[in-house]
Amino acid sequence: MTRLVYDFAIIGAGMAGASIAAELAPYARVLVLEAEDTPGYHSTGRSAAFWEECYGGPGVVPLTLASGTFLREHGFLSPRGALYIGRDQDRAQIDAFIQTFSGTGVTIERLGRAGLAARVPQLRSDWCDAIWEPACADIDVAGLHQHYLRELKRAEADLVCRGRVSALHRDSGRWKITTESGDDFLAANVVNAAGAWADQIAAFAQARPLGIKPMRRTVVQLRVTPDVRADQPLVLDINGAFYFKPDSGRLWLSPHDEIPSEPCDAAPEEIDVARVIDRFEKATDWKIEAVERKWAGLRSFSPDRLPVYGTDPQVEGFHWFAGQGGFGIQTAPAAARLGAQAILGNEADSLTAGINRNVYSPARYFTSETVTAA
Repeated sequence: MTRLVYDFAIIGAGMAGASIAAELAPYARVLVLEAEDTPGYHSTGRSAAFWEECYGGPGVVPLTLASGTFLREHGFLSPRGALYIGRDQDRAQIDAFIQTFSGTGVTIERLGRAGLAARVPQLRSDWCDAIWEPACADIDVAGLHQHYLRELKRAEADLVCRGRVSALHRDSGRWKITTESGDDFLAANVVNAAGAWADQIAAFAQARPLGIKPMRRTVVQLRVTPDVRADQPLVLDINGAFYFKPDSGRLWLSPHDEIPSEPCDAAPEEIDVARVIDRFEKATDWKIEAVERKWAGLRSFSPDRLPVYGTDPQVEGFHWFAGQGGFGIQTAPAAARLGAQAILGNEADSLTAGINRNVYSPARYFTSETVTAA
């Protein structure tokens, strides 16, 4: 059955799709197609839920800092603090980290053993060097996602769940979008916010896939003794071997893994769970009483590990909002505003002023060098 003609059809209703749709909806008639029964089933619903200024690297910092202002003003952040920790042999990595983020606008300071022990007494004594990031905060992920879904409803956009896209065909200046259930939708533009499925959607549209790769990330929830302090910071190994944070009296622990995966409903592997528990037990004096939950999600990266926002330079009416790695939630407000401005051709505003949208444009993958390499 063919439906109304929309200005924009956004594919995906996780944080990426919901936020970009909410930014476009005041200017256009918007449709959002979600493959699952409910929005946010995959990566959005499995986030470790923190806003951390350095996460994603210097190229992501402008999006994170700009989004932080919005998130604080709207009550989506709760103070947490973060520690990047190392041992004697890791001092060079700590030095390099500080150098990397010097001048980016993030607030960090160096701590020694005493500062570490005061904040996380259970860390073993060989962890003696650290970077303290006081601005790190927990994100109300569900609240933020619902905020964008409410904005969609307020703008009278249409949201269709169980609308997994199976084909895209462009004719006479508009897309015919077919779902697995056999429904057809018409839209002048398609916005690819499909996360792990982004390259698959591009192929449906006869656009060149950009090499966006899904990576599995594992998290386990632990009950430990002694009890976890409510004010304990997020703790990240400077070498990327693990991180952990408190949540409702429990610890969420991850091996910080990036395991290549096909787009799927990701599930944790026992070897990854065992590996991170071993690392945790060697690094801390907590006793694990129980592994209460374990889950996995997919984080999708472009080849240069920066997100992709804007219009495809080769396919008319096809736009990208993808490749947001693990930082898509903490950057959502600025990213969605920036993406909508790029797609609509609008000027920057107070939220996006000072952010160079060209850094994130898909056009960077269409130079003669990248086309040859691809």
